[in-house]
Amino acid sequence: MKAVWNDAVIAESDDTVVVEGNHYFPSNSIKNEYFHKTETSTSCPWKGVASYYSVTVNGKTNTDCAWYYPVPSKEAEKIKDRVAFWNGVQVI
Repeated sequence: MKAVWNDAVIAESDDTVVVEGNHYFPSNSIKNEYFHKTETSTSCPWKGVASYYSVTVNGKTNTDCAWYYPVPSKEAEKIKDRVAFWNGVQVI
């Protein structure tokens, strides 16, 4: 699987976990040069508190387009150390 935004592959892995229709990529499969942490967080009743990354490629930034659960709930342990995408990032 590949995560693509602004004509760049920002993550790539043969080992994704699908939860609620979202592919969660291993953290070590993201291209760190494009990612920067933000202050945004959200809460999911069963997964826990999510943190976010924005992605900058070729001078354009996609704000809060990637999320991860630093400390997922016990029910969501399979997405620990994984990152998912939305907001225009194509997962193909």
